[in-house]
Amino acid sequence: MTTYSVACLAGDGIGPEVMAQASRGVRAAARLHGFELDEEHVPFGADATMRVGQPFPLASRNAALAADAILAATIDPALLHSLEGELDLRAAVMRARLRGAAITFVAPLRDDAWNWTLERAIATARSSRGHLTFVGSEDGWTAEAAEASERDDGLEVTLLSTRRTIRTLVASPESFDVIVCALPLLAPLAELGWCLDSRRVLAWGRLAEDGPGIFGPNHGTAADIAGHGVADPSSMLLAAALMLGEGLGERGAAATLSSAVSYVRGNRERRAVGTVSMSSELTDAVLAQLPQSHSNAEFLTEAV
Repeated sequence: MTTYSVACLAGDGIGPEVMAQASRGVRAAARLHGFELDEEHVPFGADATMRVGQPFPLASRNAALAADAILAATIDPALLHSLEGELDLRAAVMRARLRGAAITFVAPLRDDAWNWTLERAIATARSSRGHLTFVGSEDGWTAEAAEASERDDGLEVTLLSTRRTIRTLVASPESFDVIVCALPLLAPLAELGWCLDSRRVLAWGRLAEDGPGIFGPNHGTAADIAGHGVADPSSMLLAAALMLGEGLGERGAAATLSSAVSYVRGNRERRAVGTVSMSSELTDAVLAQLPQSHSNAEFLTEAV
C-alpha cells in the first residue's frame, strides 16, 4: 500500500482546529482509495515561537522539505517566502467554490514553467469535467489553446478575454471548470466570488515538479473565535483535497473529498441554517457523505 508523507503546519489561532478536521477528512478519503498518509505535525508560527523560540525552526523546515506535500492551516507570507527559494515551485493554483460551482484556477509562476503548467492544467481538467478555459488577450493565448486542443481529443478548450471571463464568473460560474491565466490575474479572478457570495470557499497551492508542493486555505488565524470549536473547516478541507489531487496525484481521493464537501455545504446553504455549527459537525457530515461521493466519482470516471 502506498504511503505519502505530509508535513502539517497548523500554526496558531484556528489553525489547530481546522487542521484536525482536515486530518480526519484526508485519512478517511485515503482509506476509501487504498493508500495511507503519514502526517507529521510540526511547530510553526506563534505556536513554534512559544514552544521553541522561533516561528519556523530548522527541524520544522527540514520535515517540510522532506515530505511529499506540505499542508498549512493559515496563510502566512513568511511560509512561502522562506520555502519558495528551496523548492522547485512552478505553478500556482487556487480552487474556489462559488455559489455551488467548483472552479480551479492555474497560472505559471515563472516564464520557463509554461509547458509544465499546461500539462498540469490539462491533467486537472481531464480528471474533472474536461473543460479548459484560457483567459487573457487572444494574441497571448491562441497558440497555447490550439496546442491543448490538438494534443487532447475530447478536451473542450475555450479562449476568453478577461472582461468576458469576469462577466461569466458573475453570471454563471458553473460554466467553468479549469481556468488558465497569467499570474497577476490568478488571485483577482479566484477571489471574485468573495464579492458575490459570503459563503465562498477558497484554497490555494504552489506546485513543484520535484519535491513537495504547498497547500492551504485562504483565511487567516481568526483569533477571535479560536478555541471555541466553531471555525468553519470547509476551506481547509478543500485545501486538503487540493493537496491530494495536485500534490500527491491521488485525483480520485481528491474528487471524493471535494465532492463530499460541496454536497454538505450545498445542503446547509439550501436549509439556510442561521445557527453557528461546531467544526466537527460539518466534518462529521462530510465523512458520512464520503462513500456516496466515492461511488459517484467512480461512475463518472468510467463514463468518461
